[in-house]
Amino acid sequence: MASFKKFEDIAAWQESRELTNRIYRVTGLGLFSKDFGLKDQIRRASVSIMSNIAEGFERSGTGEFMHFLATAKGSAGEVRSQRYVALDQDYITTTDFEYLHDGVTQISRMIGGLMSYLRRSGIKGTKYKKPDGES
Repeated sequence: MASFKKFEDIAAWQESRELTNRIYRVTGLGLFSKDFGLKDQIRRASVSIMSNIAEGFERSGTGEFMHFLATAKGSAGEVRSQRYVALDQDYITTTDFEYLHDGVTQISRMIGGLMSYLRRSGIKGTKYKKPDGES
């Protein structure tokens, strides 16, 4: 697995940024834009994915990073679930549903892969040392 010096280098964060942009676009249209509760919830969940990856990376320990990655993965599940509500209410098309599905499923896998890597590295719960002495 490639090392990263800043959270912006993490592929899962990059993908979650793109997902958040997609969510904001689709929730700003038609009936979806008028359902303030669902619109706000799915937006918050998508922002939570990228925010938790970033916050976890900036924390001092691998254990903390793992905790925030788990939270980000949970938020990805929340987005996946909320897509069904949007589809059932005819806020999004089947094409939009699948498009969002592909993105959030990939992000969830990427986060899971990063968590597995950290577990296998044997540094869980220890101080996470960023590459090249980054602080």
